[in-house]
Amino acid sequence: MDFGVTFQTNPPAKRVIELTKMAESLGFSHAWTFDSHILWQEPYVIYSQMLAATERITVGPFVTNPATRDPSVTASTFATLNEMYGNRTICGIGRGDSAQRVLGKKPTTLKQVEEAMFVIKELAEGRSIEVNGNEVHIPWIENGKLDVWLAGYGPKALSLVGRKADGFILQLADPVILEWTMKHVHDAAVGAGRDPRDVKVCVAAPAYVGDDLAHQRDQCRWFGGMVGNHVADLVKRYGEGGDVPLALTEYIKAREGYDYSHHGKAGNPSTDFVPDEIVDRFCVLGTVEDHVSKLRALKDLGVDQFNIYLMHDAMEETLRAYGEEIMAGVGERRPADFAPE
Repeated sequence: MDFGVTFQTNPPAKRVIELTKMAESLGFSHAWTFDSHILWQEPYVIYSQMLAATERITVGPFVTNPATRDPSVTASTFATLNEMYGNRTICGIGRGDSAQRVLGKKPTTLKQVEEAMFVIKELAEGRSIEVNGNEVHIPWIENGKLDVWLAGYGPKALSLVGRKADGFILQLADPVILEWTMKHVHDAAVGAGRDPRDVKVCVAAPAYVGDDLAHQRDQCRWFGGMVGNHVADLVKRYGEGGDVPLALTEYIKAREGYDYSHHGKAGNPSTDFVPDEIVDRFCVLGTVEDHVSKLRALKDLGVDQFNIYLMHDAMEETLRAYGEEIMAGVGERRPADFAPE
């Protein structure tokens, strides 16, 4: 199992670059960022610096969307970064939650996402596509490579993952919900004539290492509210107790709206409705041993990458605990040249 970490691009940008260097030195394979251009600094500008300051780590958005960025521009941006730094980017994509809603707009449709995935991957890897009756390709690309991983929770999104995506992003670390979502992804992959093992599985959640569980919960409760935005859409579409399991939907009954000015931040007042049980299920909290136990369970279910949402008051401490203790405990051994200084 690989390990990734996701940052918010809060100023100063050099802080993100420093944490990326630290993550690489500790054996993390991926450094991701949120992509919401009003709430945070422009990530693609920062990616160039993240890549320049490192040698191996793969960089990309968690996640971008088809609305705020034209897919052909996104493809060219990734291809440019890959030409400069050697195919070390990855594209996480979704319908666009905060990036759209902070502008008073709705997330995109899955049809738009599917079309964008095709455009981004084909163009970024140097192949031709047809646009408005014209054949289009980026002529300077040689040996381009870009994986596109799709985030989703509902049956239709999971079907699209299985049929078309290189990877599946699940933004919570609950083994019960993971099993349900993976079954939908794998069934769709088989139906499309694909090997389900070709669809990588990435679980993303806040991780906080320590003994003070109450403090950890307070620092990570925001995550249940963020997931709740997507769950509310699913309940609206499928109904309570419909095609989506109650293990995912039941907790949002007390939800009373959401303020995006606090999105992804510890202490978000819009997330007071999230109970401790959900924080414990959705996140990875507790001691080193607690983390190792939960991550082994996720790995046994087929997770290829665990991605830490690093949005709390113990960023360096968490990265060190993972690099120096938890990765080895899960059975992942760092290459010798990743050993911390």
